[in-house]
Amino acid sequence: MARRGDLYMMKDITPYKTSESKHEQVEAMFDGLAPTYDYVNHTLSLGIDRIWRKRAMNYLKKRQSRPSRILDVATGTGDFAILAMKDLKADEVVGIDISDEMMKVGRKKAEAADLEHAVRFMHEDCSALSFAEKSFDAVISAFAMRNFEDIPQCLSEMYRVLNDGGDIVVIDLCAPHGFPMKQVFSVYKKHIMPHIGKTVSKDVQAFKYLPETMEAVQQGAAMAELFMNAGFRNVNYKYLNFGMCCMYTAVK
Repeated sequence: MARRGDLYMMKDITPYKTSESKHEQVEAMFDGLAPTYDYVNHTLSLGIDRIWRKRAMNYLKKRQSRPSRILDVATGTGDFAILAMKDLKADEVVGIDISDEMMKVGRKKAEAADLEHAVRFMHEDCSALSFAEKSFDAVISAFAMRNFEDIPQCLSEMYRVLNDGGDIVVIDLCAPHGFPMKQVFSVYKKHIMPHIGKTVSKDVQAFKYLPETMEAVQQGAAMAELFMNAGFRNVNYKYLNFGMCCMYTAVK
């Protein structure tokens, strides 16, 4: 297993251990998980994922009263993108992802919320965005960084498409390392998560991969340093719920 902070070994942590790239394996994994993803996500986090997204939006609302365009990186089934539109009343929120099946679910959600005119979904690779420089007033992302094949390159692209003075807010899961939550997480990872995964999904490997990334991904000061290396300033991070999640904020 890669050690936490061992950046480039993150590329070697893949769902299926095949000859395909991490990008391709992650895309296939989320395409397969799409029908049950929301249920699994809310169940595994005990519903706290909604609170974490709201916490990020509250921060952004204090920073920008009404950003014109928002980019949601690795939007998945669109929860963060839709919340951003509802809370910030932007002119447009663009949700991007490599999984078309996940975004199909997101489009249905946007239609159900009567937001299909304002929340747009696009197939994009975060490491090579098609958008012009300075296209967005804010960039957001939830529970995705540990799945990126090249985190520094993705952060560089987020920086490039963000307007000067624009904000980035990222939340991601991580493994707590303090007593007693470290021990609780160990039990959760070995017993509870695999059981839930087997119950709602046939993809057992996915539920071995996800906790492994939580343990190995850079977090706190190490991840903040990657933000700074990409050019961001005023970089801050805050652990939430005893270290199960970390929120990163910065400005271009």
